[in-house]
Amino acid sequence: MKINISKAAQFVAAGSIEAYEPQVKAAQEALEQGTCPGNDFLGWMHLPSSITPEFIAEINETAKVLKENCEAVVVAGIGGSYLGARMVIDALSNTFGWLQPSDCPRILFAGNNIGEDYLSELIGYLKGVKFGVINISKSGTTTETAITFRLLKRMCEEQRGKEEAKKVIVAITDAKKGAARTTADKEGYKSFIIPDNVGGRFSVLTPVGLLPIAVAGLDIAALVKGAQDMEAQCGLDVPFAENPAAVYAATRNAIYQSGKKIEIMANYQPKLHNLGEWWKQLYGESEGKDGKGIFPASVDLTTDLHSMGQWIQDGERTIFETVISVETPNTSLAVPSDEENLDGLNFLAGKRIDEVNKMAELGTQLAHVDGGVPNIKISIEKLDEYNIGQLIYFFEKGCGISGLILGVNPFDQPGVEAYKKNMFALLNKPGYEAESKAIQERLK
Repeated sequence: MKINISKAAQFVAAGSIEAYEPQVKAAQEALEQGTCPGNDFLGWMHLPSSITPEFIAEINETAKVLKENCEAVVVAGIGGSYLGARMVIDALSNTFGWLQPSDCPRILFAGNNIGEDYLSELIGYLKGVKFGVINISKSGTTTETAITFRLLKRMCEEQRGKEEAKKVIVAITDAKKGAARTTADKEGYKSFIIPDNVGGRFSVLTPVGLLPIAVAGLDIAALVKGAQDMEAQCGLDVPFAENPAAVYAATRNAIYQSGKKIEIMANYQPKLHNLGEWWKQLYGESEGKDGKGIFPASVDLTTDLHSMGQWIQDGERTIFETVISVETPNTSLAVPSDEENLDGLNFLAGKRIDEVNKMAELGTQLAHVDGGVPNIKISIEKLDEYNIGQLIYFFEKGCGISGLILGVNPFDQPGVEAYKKNMFALLNKPGYEAESKAIQERLK
């Protein structure tokens, strides 16, 4: 993985990115020594290097049981409990599904909303399908996931019988406490632990992400190896200029201080759409506090050049871009020649479609830079487990450093609870009587 900041550095004062080196060093030391805010959630820091072959084998063995007994597996989880897995699976699986390995079930995602139509359609689809469930929840009481699991548990037991259902329902939850742990122990489900010191948005390299990814037929050992190598490249002993996470954190903070308040992640590979969704949670939930924080947004290019492109090119100059570039596609396809050439595209005949895409990428970068948009470019060799593993750890480490530079606790999310209190009060949940009364007064 490579990072190029030359098209971003020109928008800030000379030396201002390098001037962040002492702050970056201090943030890295605080992360390593556990002296930073949120230091009880630093388990992700050396998670890749702690993963053993035996642990990977246990994940793969459970994945094998699900693959042998299911046509579909529903991953029930919200936020970090599904975004990482979905990002990896979508990036590395066939977009249209027909080349999926024959021994792998279809992976479905639920428990991430409270949409009645969505859940009704899911239940309708599953009526004729042998399915299993991976229920991901540390507490077991998160409303979106808990409602979904109630529905799926009952349906799976009706379809297979209670004893058989136990084989295809897996719990990923707290080691000792919570409703999901109690249910898993009572019902006898296979279970994996969400480490106490790893927050949800940093959990993709725990069983939260690794089990669904393995069920999809992907190589989790290669994913972990990529993250392990990036962990070493982003270590405290690596000089600032050679440390990609340090350079990224410093660059985005320098740009933020210059007045650019929105970071747009752009990709030119449609399979990376959900990388943007995972990244938005990682950075938005980590940095958006105390009236501070870069707003994370994402676009899929060239698609969104025909919608958001106008705003990016000519809109308010409060944005910068981080572009994910994939150097080599996994396939080979050329533009055909056409005898009539009515579309005027014969000048492209014989060229790889990826070459056309790369020129669109370069042309867009030049146009956006000319239009006043700083541009950070992150390149990976190709779309595979190893390279995605590198991206995961790179963005996680960059996030921890960047949040500390910004002066916030990157590992909590107090604002997430605000809507829940109001929702529970409106639903008359026991224990929320006072809040319910106050809300009713506001609604008069």
